[in-house]
Amino acid sequence: MIGATTSGELRAHNRVRLLRAVHDCGATRTRSQLTRDLNLARGTASVLVAGLAEDELLHEEPAPEPARGRPTQVPGPHPRGPVALAVDVREDAWELAACELGGRTTVLGLQSHDGTPEGVLGPLGDAIAAHRRRLGHRVVGVGVALAGPVRHGGLVDIAHLGWRSVDVPHLLGLEGEAGAEGPIVGNDTAFAALAEARRGRLQGVRVGLHLHVDFDLGGVLVVEGRPLAGASGMGAEFGHMPLAGGDRLCPCGAIGCWGMDVGANALLRHVGLAHGGGRGRAQAEQVLATSEEAVEANARALGRGVAALVNAHDPEVVTLSGHGVELYERAGQTLMDSCGPGLMAIRRDHPPRIEGSALGWRGALLGAMESVFDAFLTPEELEKWRENHPDQGRDTPEQQNVTHSTLMGAKPL
Repeated sequence: MIGATTSGELRAHNRVRLLRAVHDCGATRTRSQLTRDLNLARGTASVLVAGLAEDELLHEEPAPEPARGRPTQVPGPHPRGPVALAVDVREDAWELAACELGGRTTVLGLQSHDGTPEGVLGPLGDAIAAHRRRLGHRVVGVGVALAGPVRHGGLVDIAHLGWRSVDVPHLLGLEGEAGAEGPIVGNDTAFAALAEARRGRLQGVRVGLHLHVDFDLGGVLVVEGRPLAGASGMGAEFGHMPLAGGDRLCPCGAIGCWGMDVGANALLRHVGLAHGGGRGRAQAEQVLATSEEAVEANARALGRGVAALVNAHDPEVVTLSGHGVELYERAGQTLMDSCGPGLMAIRRDHPPRIEGSALGWRGALLGAMESVFDAFLTPEELEKWRENHPDQGRDTPEQQNVTHSTLMGAKPL
């Protein structure tokens, strides 16, 4: 209730609290449970839910297994409610999804690309524009995850693809179009870490370290549920630190970057296959599945770097996503054996947990979604929705869970 000085402000504050609670729990808790969680009076909760339903923000369904007594309702997304468009742009393909309040996600498009800024962002911008026309007022924002450092304003550098200061909103044709501030553009690892903090194994963790392994490696520190962005938005580029003792020149311009020794490019290099430029994913996955030597080398380099970051940042938990999950599953002991000697003696008795992500390859996409709903779930934006959304755009995407995507070999969890 901080800042709420009138009954209207208190009501607006509680509307946000209730919608946030529904979103964060995945639209799984009953109205009674939410009422208790938020310490609301039963009558207040009923009025709030009714008003949010009238505004086409919430819709209640009967609980799957009602308890004894009065039937129980579960608040969830309204069929004509807000939608976040979320995109995960990887070095070789992009994936576009529509996400409802609560996190239900529908894959709208999946397309490989040529790695050039125009070849990636032109068709993607066309796809986003088409779905915004179809969904109309329901689209409350666009979140875009990219595999490189992102500066404020949406300028991205992807060294492995030769991108330098690429103006993502401009090439998408979305400057000022996807909400008042344009699309929300962020680093894929930072978005994956945000999703892990909201819906994965960093929930409730005060200080965590998240590492995402794709063609190379990215990492970010998560404090109180938020990835640390840095002064210009490019903080915690851990993959570009000399943590594994290598001396190769990285496409970023630095020598000995940790990411040169961990990820799909490192797997391909280890067995003498062509690598770089965002190509060779299928071959890398084959190496990951069949070459114990290449996997062990990746795991050793990963473990050495983890030890250095644990010494520096003192995280409670270290989570791994992307290929990091497979490296941990296939060579977890090697990773731990490599990490242990690099830890300070005072840390070895109680090292942080190292765990595979609960979200697998979905993290960056879900983090892009979370960024949009974070911007939308404010009293000001809810009031704009209430005042301005017309009675149109009633198309609802066909339901398809994001884990059905074939990109990256994703499998249902």
